[in-house]
Amino acid sequence: MTHDSYPDAYIRGILATCRTIAMVGASAKDNRPSYFAFKYLLERGYRMIPVNPGLAGGQILGQTVHARLTDIPEPVDMVDVFRAASAVPAVLDEVLTMTPRPAVLWLQLGVRDAASAARAESHGIKVVMDRCPKIEYGRLSSEIGWMGVNSRTLSSRRPPMPVRGVQRLSLDRVTLAGGTVAGRPREDETGA
Repeated sequence: MTHDSYPDAYIRGILATCRTIAMVGASAKDNRPSYFAFKYLLERGYRMIPVNPGLAGGQILGQTVHARLTDIPEPVDMVDVFRAASAVPAVLDEVLTMTPRPAVLWLQLGVRDAASAARAESHGIKVVMDRCPKIEYGRLSSEIGWMGVNSRTLSSRRPPMPVRGVQRLSLDRVTLAGGTVAGRPREDETGA
């Protein structure tokens, strides 16, 4: 797979199927990007597990911090890496020892490592590089449009207001040519 751009369906599929996300490099400082992303995804119903050796044993937003990925006592669907590209090979080494293996290795904005991506994919792990799941979730769910940002998605339906607790991506939207999205027609539109 080329990692210069990703189809919306690829990103949407990952965000809709992953339930448990381990965030490597999560910060307890509320002014850090990793904290914002962690909090946002936690509020959208994802099980978030912070991984940071300097904070191990503590908590971030009520979630216990682990020193390493291999310390996590439950299966993880996705590993979100908030570290420099130079740390990615070591993170991937840990990912490959996890049982069961996470399905996705996600590298945050500005983080690219083509060799690690190829290695992860050779083990059946999906890879996303240089993207933020918080931003992608907001864009694909149309939440980002509430802030005046063009999400490149269109729908005749008004998106639901964000609420605390479980909120999942709309799976009834289909990406059309040019990045537009169409939802299923409402009953009053179909004549039913």
